[in-house]
Amino acid sequence: MNVQTTGTDETVPSHRRTEILDAAAAAFAARGIAGTSMREIGDAVGLNAGALYHYFRSKSAIVTELVTGYLSELLDDYRAAGADDLEPRARMKAIVDVSLATGAARRNATKVYQSEFGQLRNLEGFADARLLADSIQKIWIDAIEAGKEAGILRKDIPTRVFHRFLRDSVWFTVYWPKPDDDYTLAELSDYCMSLFFDGMATRAGR
Repeated sequence: MNVQTTGTDETVPSHRRTEILDAAAAAFAARGIAGTSMREIGDAVGLNAGALYHYFRSKSAIVTELVTGYLSELLDDYRAAGADDLEPRARMKAIVDVSLATGAARRNATKVYQSEFGQLRNLEGFADARLLADSIQKIWIDAIEAGKEAGILRKDIPTRVFHRFLRDSVWFTVYWPKPDDDYTLAELSDYCMSLFFDGMATRAGR
């Protein structure tokens, strides 16, 4: 993917920039970053390509601001949850709750991050996003390690393996919603915790 970050014009109205970022997130989630043109983003917000460049100097600038802003808000929400002060299971539950709420509120941005960031993180201009992503991963890893130290999580399963299973299960729920879903977001969080901390097998099954 050929992405060059170039920066943005900070003098334009913030609400208009937000509209553009939201439209870009929807397009990127549907067609991918490489498959989306500036013209398509502009059309979605009623701007021609030339006018769009007044707000963002390149598609890459849109991607950078979208991803960095998403990660910054997510990290703030994790910290605001005060998970570090909770006992291990409640600590992990708080992380899952924030993640599911973010996925529900910012479904398109979540899809973009989950599907595209692996290709973007090593590109020039994504240093801030990398630091944010690393800080977020540490919150998950530290919570899992706390669970192991407290004796509520198995120590024979590598922390990073557990993290990847749990993280991917939580984040990929953004692709699940159907009109006939019969569970709330809170119930989904409870199901996730029960499955990963208690297992699916009954006592007889074990």
